[in-house]
Amino acid sequence: MPTCGFTPTCRIATKVAGEGAGPLHAGRTGGHGDPGSIPGRRTYMIATSNAPLRIGYARELKGGAYLHYRLLEMLPGFLSWSTLILVCVLSYFKPVWVAVFIIAFDVYWLVKTAYLSIHLNASWRTMRQYLKEDWQARLDSLGKDTWGDIWHMVILPFYNEPYEVVRDAIKSVDVADWPKDRMMIVLATEARAGGYAAGIADRMKDEFGGTFGEFIVTVHPDGIKGEMNGKGANISYAAREAKRRIDALGISIDRVIVSAFDIDTFVYPKYFMNLAYHFLTAAHPHRSSYQPIPLYNNNIWHAPAVSRVVALSGTFWQMMQQVRPERLTTFSSHAISLKALDDVGYWQTNMVSEDSRIFWNCFMAFDGDYRVVPLFYPVSMDANLASTQFQTAVNVYKQQRRWTWGVENLPYILYSFSKNPRIPFSEKVRHTAIQLEGFWSLATNPLLIFLLGWLPLMLGGQEFNTALVAYNLPRITRLLMTLAMLGLIGSATMAVKLMPPRPREYHKFSWGLVVLQWALIPFTIVIFGALPGLDAQTRLMFGRYMGFWVTPKERIASRTVDS
Repeated sequence: MPTCGFTPTCRIATKVAGEGAGPLHAGRTGGHGDPGSIPGRRTYMIATSNAPLRIGYARELKGGAYLHYRLLEMLPGFLSWSTLILVCVLSYFKPVWVAVFIIAFDVYWLVKTAYLSIHLNASWRTMRQYLKEDWQARLDSLGKDTWGDIWHMVILPFYNEPYEVVRDAIKSVDVADWPKDRMMIVLATEARAGGYAAGIADRMKDEFGGTFGEFIVTVHPDGIKGEMNGKGANISYAAREAKRRIDALGISIDRVIVSAFDIDTFVYPKYFMNLAYHFLTAAHPHRSSYQPIPLYNNNIWHAPAVSRVVALSGTFWQMMQQVRPERLTTFSSHAISLKALDDVGYWQTNMVSEDSRIFWNCFMAFDGDYRVVPLFYPVSMDANLASTQFQTAVNVYKQQRRWTWGVENLPYILYSFSKNPRIPFSEKVRHTAIQLEGFWSLATNPLLIFLLGWLPLMLGGQEFNTALVAYNLPRITRLLMTLAMLGLIGSATMAVKLMPPRPREYHKFSWGLVVLQWALIPFTIVIFGALPGLDAQTRLMFGRYMGFWVTPKERIASRTVDS
């Protein structure tokens, strides 16, 4: 059991790291100046004609463009539903075919599980190492003149979240390691939140206004034509307002790194040092986004088991993606240079999944020359917690549906590919395959594994049930699933290592429940994985577009003990 735990306020001993890649040299030129003379590196400029499309949904288009985009919106739902329906139909008419398919699919799933487990463990080892690194020493090894003018802009959007949630987020930035005179806090409020949000913003500015180099409160106007009420519109407005202040101060936007956080985000002590180092050593820092690992440790002890399993599963998936950067896109709390953000026109304001869409906006604008740099360093957010377990489960489902609504990016990607001949064809094929397979697997694989695999026995009739394949199907399937589920032992072990210290009100045997809760995986992967994914794809297929759902935040104060 952990003695320190993965909690942002826990200081971990540091050690000097090895040498990194060559730094991006400083160059304060003001405005959109050249980032400096860097041998062997290109200075990128974006042409106006290369600006990314800002389409949210097909309803914004007309004529042939509308039909084209609308068909692409229908594609992921069509593929998922076709798979499920075909398995049901063939289980009746061709049960042997389906039985063979199910066995082959289970073998594939077993191999894939083992493959992803290797990636998960690699990511875990790297994250644990990075938490111990002395990131300031790493920065100093590049030369102090390389990072002495880097600014961190932190955007914290909120609507009606409690005072404690907002304060805790800002306080975590306050205690993190970075010169505070080179930090800008942008507290992004909504006019539609009324006096409640304004009151909290005033309290935050009174308490922290003198702590940071700049502390800005923005008020996003309500009812702007073409915008959707949500995080994207708010942080886009806030970033534009903050850039005006950056320009007024004479700070080059080439030297500003923007962290767009959810309001419940706690930063770990070395986050900004880690981020600056990766920015300065990136091959093309202004053609990259930077992705930390999202943990959900703020209130995870108080969350029900279902919420904990879903939250930790999300963390595990993001950890796996960190070691597969060719598949990595931005998610939730992420970072990007202000120059890149300004070049592409900031986050989209007319759709829900602005966190991942900004990656695709940049990818299209820069003709495929854009990537996500994994930080292998965590930030922590809230797990779902409500007043009752049932309401918590409802909120988990809604949040998962909102996250899987990222399927709205798929038609955007395919449509933009068709309009941009400068992106290499091989890149188009690769990303199309990754995205299609990802959303198809999300909505279908759990159902195929845990539910539909038994259909041939139920629908295949007497002739099939007397066949040898019918006799072996449940036995082979059970064996393969048992082997796959052995991987849950590793997941349970890692969950214990990732959990923060145990609160005093929880008995020491509560660690046993943290392990046993992983028996819920067959339930959570269907109810809070496949179903919300299929729900989102079905809504998109029929043009029933979702709005932005704000996840309610609830905290329970507690004290911790050494475990």
